[in-house]
Amino acid sequence: MDTEENMEKNFTENLGDILAWSALEYEERERGVNWFWALGVIIITAVATSVIYNNYFFAVLILLGGGLLWFFGRKSPELIEYRISEKGLRIKSHIYLYSNIKSFWVKKEEKPTLFLKTERFFMPVLSIPIASEDAENIKNIFLLKNVPEEEMWEHPSEKIMDTLGF
Repeated sequence: MDTEENMEKNFTENLGDILAWSALEYEERERGVNWFWALGVIIITAVATSVIYNNYFFAVLILLGGGLLWFFGRKSPELIEYRISEKGLRIKSHIYLYSNIKSFWVKKEEKPTLFLKTERFFMPVLSIPIASEDAENIKNIFLLKNVPEEEMWEHPSEKIMDTLGF
């Protein structure tokens, strides 16, 4: 069996890409100073409440979570390169072979998105932004590669985070 390096080499040296595109890691949102002040007030209030109730572990957890929210709130999204070839889909340096993709769905309305259900245990469904003009081509490629089509949608937590400005 090929090692991951050999698979990547074989993937890139294949007959060439069928389709390639780039998209931001996530939709960038403008967060003003007020957003960070509100985050700070919420964190301080929650930590103070946890300390009053002698729940120090929860206070530390809130501080860590709040710090991560602050960090990712300031971080700019990375531009990610996607490539579909004869063997599968490549996202940055990770390869998803067609044989390892359980199913897919192409959402064409609103923000066009490719959903992939993979064999991964943690976060098995990937949502990948696509251009509306590529939606039909991507669908046809996956159908030609015998990947089952299954209707999928964003997880409700993604909609909640979108509403909260993340």
